Amino acid sequence: MASELRTRAIVGVVLIAVALGALLSGGLLFWVLLSVAGVLMQAEWADLSGVSADHKKLSMYAVSVPLAILCPLAAGLSWFAIGLLAAAFLFVIGATRSVGLALGVLYVCLPVMALLFLRGQTPNIFGLTLALWALALVWATDIGAYFAGRSIGGPKLAPRISPSKTWSGLGGGVLAALLIGFLLHRFAGLPIELAAASGLLAVAAQAGDLLESAMKRRAGVKDSGSLLPGHGGVMDRLDGVATAAPLAALLYLLLVLR
Repeated sequence: MASELRTRAIVGVVLIAVALGALLSGGLLFWVLLSVAGVLMQAEWADLSGVSADHKKLSMYAVSVPLAILCPLAAGLSWFAIGLLAAAFLFVIGATRSVGLALGVLYVCLPVMALLFLRGQTPNIFGLTLALWALALVWATDIGAYFAGRSIGGPKLAPRISPSKTWSGLGGGVLAALLIGFLLHRFAGLPIELAAASGLLAVAAQAGDLLESAMKRRAGVKDSGSLLPGHGGVMDRLDGVATAAPLAALLYLLLVLR
């Protein structure tokens, strides 16, 4: 058990370091990291959806098209990229007759687009703050939910989907996300509207966690994959980001840019 926890901790620190390095760099490196993660997530989504190996490969090829055009050296985030995303979604439905598999294309690409959109805001330091907010509050939510759930316990949040999650854990996650939001407001210039909305993103992150838990329960597996020692698959680490990042971009559009 101690060895497993040590492995989990080491891999977790490495993952956060890689994410922060790419985030600070921005541009091409950030796109590469997000795109690689996106293709791997599509593969895991296909596995959890129970489709054939051929349909899995086809969906991975399909999702790589909008991800590729998002490259800063190509079209980047544009209406063309959004059009390709819609085309990839419809193509997977037409080729596989599986709406569930096609939903993976949206599940993968929307958070990638959202994070690239937030990171691309000017000035550069502001874009960095926005993208860091979208990522850090998910990490804070996980940590807050873990410690609040273990120390307080209480009624289960969704016992049929994830027996370990509690309402107290959700509350702890929301409080931790709000703390991160207001710290970024105080020290990094995050707009107060977004700091106050951080609790909503914590709920979205937990919803993403529950969505993946439901998929794993239906597939009869413990993890979405085995790529990350002690953590499972890429989806296991980014399920909260997948749902929180698009909402973060939407809140920025509605509350700040409006």
